[in-house]
Amino acid sequence: MDRNPPWQRDELILALDLYVRHSPLRISKNHPEVVALSKLLNALPIHADRPDTARFRNPNGVYMKLCNFLPRDKSYKGAGLRRGNTLEQKIWNDFASDTKALALAADAIKARLTPTDTVEDTTEPAEDEDEFPEGRVLFRAHRSRERNRALVKKAKALALKKYGKLSCEVCGFEFGAHYGELGVDYIECHHIVPIAQIAPGTKTKIADLCLLCSNCHRMVHKRRPWLAVGDLKALLAT
Repeated sequence: MDRNPPWQRDELILALDLYVRHSPLRISKNHPEVVALSKLLNALPIHADRPDTARFRNPNGVYMKLCNFLPRDKSYKGAGLRRGNTLEQKIWNDFASDTKALALAADAIKARLTPTDTVEDTTEPAEDEDEFPEGRVLFRAHRSRERNRALVKKAKALALKKYGKLSCEVCGFEFGAHYGELGVDYIECHHIVPIAQIAPGTKTKIADLCLLCSNCHRMVHKRRPWLAVGDLKALLAT
């Protein structure tokens, strides 16, 4: 029988959030929150192909995944399950020491499963989403805000009226000046508030967006917590 797809960032964030709240040493696969997480993982829109639907993220599999985190926990003196992977270690490194950020990310992922906020279909990976520490669901929710056509158009029009050009708010790069007609009116928009901190259904305002070149946009997202525009400017100045 074909194996189910490997766990992704979203799923591991949710599992680690449960781990820090309920150690697998004190609960079992029958614990209500393990069962609830199993149902939640089955509802996540990130896996179109599930060869073994009966075992896909079932309570037993969820509990075993919790146990995979034990060897990474310095407070644990036993061996734990030695099976594990690089992504599990990355999630542990990113969030285990910052339970507040972990809870925010987990809650935001859960909230995006309700009809109050729009999330693009996430079964097909998109460019750059593997670099987004909070996973596919929040990546798509964040990207949809940055690609709000009406708001992006207004943000660009406001910048053109104020400065007479579209240039990166960090490094000053202007696509039109470098690429001629091909680059005219091109600039990327960055949503300055992390999606995990935004309540589902909250409308994006022009003040929530800043205009960045592609390189600066990537650098802002490179670190957690995100670099503020002013901090990235300061980094370039050093």
